[in-house]
Amino acid sequence: MESFLFQATIYLGAAVIAVPLAARLGLGSVLGYLLAGIVIGPVFGLVGSESKDVQHFAEFGVVVMLFLIGLELEPRVLWRMRAKLLGLGGLQVILTVAALSGLAYLMNETARDSIAIGMILALSSTAIVLQTLSEKGLVQTAGGRNVFSVLLTQDIAVIPMLALMPLLAVAAPMMISPDGSIQRAADDTHHGTFSLVEGLPGWGVTLVTVGAIAVIILAGVFLTRPVFRYIHQARIREMYTALALLMVVAIAVLMQMVGLSPALGTFLAGVVLANSEFKHELETDLEPFKGLLLGLFFITVGAGFDFQAFFGDPVRIVLLTFLLIAVKGGILYGLARIWRLKPHDRWLFTLSLGQAGEFGFVLISFALGIGALSPALAQKLLLMIALSMLITPLLFILYEYRTRKMASEDETHDADDIDETGTVIIAGIGRFGQIVNRLVQSAGFSTVVLDSNLETVQTMRKFGFKGFFGDPTRPDLLKAAGIAEAKVLVVAVDGRDKATALVRYARQMRDDIHIVARARDRQHVYELYAAGANDIVRELFDSSLRAGRYALENLGLSEYEAAEAETMFYHHDRGMMKELATLWKPDVPTSKNTAYLKRAKELNSDLELSLASKEEAEAETESKGGIGRRRSDSALLPKDQGDA
Repeated sequence: MESFLFQATIYLGAAVIAVPLAARLGLGSVLGYLLAGIVIGPVFGLVGSESKDVQHFAEFGVVVMLFLIGLELEPRVLWRMRAKLLGLGGLQVILTVAALSGLAYLMNETARDSIAIGMILALSSTAIVLQTLSEKGLVQTAGGRNVFSVLLTQDIAVIPMLALMPLLAVAAPMMISPDGSIQRAADDTHHGTFSLVEGLPGWGVTLVTVGAIAVIILAGVFLTRPVFRYIHQARIREMYTALALLMVVAIAVLMQMVGLSPALGTFLAGVVLANSEFKHELETDLEPFKGLLLGLFFITVGAGFDFQAFFGDPVRIVLLTFLLIAVKGGILYGLARIWRLKPHDRWLFTLSLGQAGEFGFVLISFALGIGALSPALAQKLLLMIALSMLITPLLFILYEYRTRKMASEDETHDADDIDETGTVIIAGIGRFGQIVNRLVQSAGFSTVVLDSNLETVQTMRKFGFKGFFGDPTRPDLLKAAGIAEAKVLVVAVDGRDKATALVRYARQMRDDIHIVARARDRQHVYELYAAGANDIVRELFDSSLRAGRYALENLGLSEYEAAEAETMFYHHDRGMMKELATLWKPDVPTSKNTAYLKRAKELNSDLELSLASKEEAEAETESKGGIGRRRSDSALLPKDQGDA
């Protein structure tokens, strides 16, 4: 027990120290976990051989992650992905296996070993890639969705790979027994799990496998609601967490018993439950376990890196690892071009999937058990997989650098010749600027639209709206757009610093022009106010007010009462913002600005007193017959109804 607690302290302590540091340096949590594992393992030797056992336990984090991903994918969405799963993902697996097998054969490996190497290294790291995509908010991008399609196909491909691996075994080849059943060497990847398919003929294995999948689907459709109702009656919060874990663990065990990937089984269960009313409950209960177990898995990868074996032939291993990434990257880039992914998505697709993955560890362990790989070759492959996983966070950093460079190249593209001027200049034509532009034009006023995103301007033109490509912060473009005669400048550019700089420059050019600026947050409001903006719109403020008004109406307030509360809050907040802007200091953090904090508290108290006074006044009016209220309500009605 003491040993277990000591090891747990080491793993958790390493994560708590390394991950926030890596995140602060912009390296991402995955690299932090990997480096933490290297420090407590090979460097200081605080953990040893038990990290292999911990890794088997931590692999459950991948299973939980696939279940949660399945919850986000409704069956119809998965059906729409079939072309990417079969086409993009299938081609990636087939072409990568063929290319890596061919290279291994050219390096004097045997044909059997070459095929095994190709299958093992063709798979990418689901855990690292999806975790990093999620952290960076790239999962829902076109590139992120294509990456997920390939990863899901790879998880499915593990099944036929496990079935084909015994054919490559030399020491213990697969045999057919007299009763027609398949006999092969012991499989050590199940870790003692009872098998439902061992000794069965081929048709029996197929029947049991299909039956197991059917059990998962039927249980998800018909048993989930009764079980959740039963748990709900206990009214014990932790029982929901226990049920969520039981579902995932039971499905994983069933999949292992029929020789399938636990991750694939839990993903399928998640898809079945994607339309369930218990979806959010399951997500809430399992999310903390996913994060901790994945972090533990990454630490064990770092702790298991064998530096002694690595330094035995470091140049060769490093070169082979980079060759692996280059070959996989070349195939991925070619497929991205065939599928016509945009440049940003193409680089994300290429760089995120270039490594080998955790399922490679599973295949190597299985191949060793059946004699399909020699121990020396297996050790070399383990080092290549681990090293490629360590390099993956750096590939994401390379992607971000490449993305910034491409954005810079777009901005330096020759700007359009602006041959029009207008009453209103709109800088930035995203979702915010589009609505402003359409409203102003619909009222009969002329606008000149500038945006630094060439693709956005081209898309806008397809819908019949004229816009000009160019950086709105450039003085020459502003002059060409008619800044000297325009009455209003609407600043809706991306990037808070860019927006503030544009407001400041426009105010210096013309003291009388009216500047309407979009602010990202309260802090940005103060910056724009100091720069000289006349009207400042927080991008979520008005929509938040409407949402709050709807909430009040559904809490029992009349439409009039909710509208009055919204109006009062609106005017109070605007007045408060103007007053606090005079106390804001750009070089002093808000939390340390004593005068600002004091006045903010006083103004919040003023709002509460105003609302209380209004409620008292309305209550008094109602007690006198409600005449004032009825008159106020009638003002909201059409004239004929109000007079009635």
